[in-house]
Amino acid sequence: MTAPKPISLRPSPAAGIFFYVACTLLALAFLFPLAWSTFTALKPAAEASASPANFWPSRLSLENFAYLVKYGAGIGRYVLNSLGVAALTVVGTIFLSVLAGYGFARFEFPGKSTWFLIVLTTLMIPFQSILTPLYILLRTIHLQNSLVGLGLVYITFQIPFSVYMMKNAFESVPRELEEAALLDGCSAWTLLVRVMMPVVMPAVITVGLFAFFASWNEFLAALIFMSDAEKFTLPVMLLNAQSGVFGSINWGAMQAGLAITMLPCAIIFLLLQRYYVSGLISGSVK
Repeated sequence: MTAPKPISLRPSPAAGIFFYVACTLLALAFLFPLAWSTFTALKPAAEASASPANFWPSRLSLENFAYLVKYGAGIGRYVLNSLGVAALTVVGTIFLSVLAGYGFARFEFPGKSTWFLIVLTTLMIPFQSILTPLYILLRTIHLQNSLVGLGLVYITFQIPFSVYMMKNAFESVPRELEEAALLDGCSAWTLLVRVMMPVVMPAVITVGLFAFFASWNEFLAALIFMSDAEKFTLPVMLLNAQSGVFGSINWGAMQAGLAITMLPCAIIFLLLQRYYVSGLISGSVK
């Protein structure tokens, strides 16, 4: 009897070519809107609003960016507002979610499962449905029309998902590591900061990325809670800046604003991409 032929798991050359072609087409499909937005931002204002639109600009121009620099208090002011709110959201979300996630993962207390279920249940509450109570609450505590109050609102809605991520990340760490640190004389706080945090750092960075992207791009709450034009965040400022004469849309200014808005997100994601992927895995799979 002849021995059976070994089964080869290597893909055929045709399958490899098809895979790379499909990936290339998908990449082009995702990159095309970004390229269109960038080229439109670099067109002269009149050409950016022309119909029908051309993909390639006749000449490169910074006219749309100059318009945003001079608009209102200047785009720099609105970028700083958004950065301040985003920084507060990231720091607050990481601090609270790390403590809560570690507590749910490692400590036993009455009603632990019930409290964790309550935290997750808040994910099902539509954000738009509680805007009015939130507005009344912020006005009562004198944080309405405040960047700090806006940041606290963003933290509130980032906490459920972030606590879930951090709980699963801490549970994936072997308990033997904690026991060894406690035998070496570490306190509970030292154990968390110096031993556990470096291990779950990918999950912490993932939580921070989600918090940053959510607060940086959020529009509705910033529009409702902020009434002072100088305290507007970047998305609200772009809504006003894109309004042209007689209700027309200034497409050049809008696309220039989009280019400025997505630049920090792209840079941060590219720098922290490997931590983001690792964090998603550690925070979702035990």
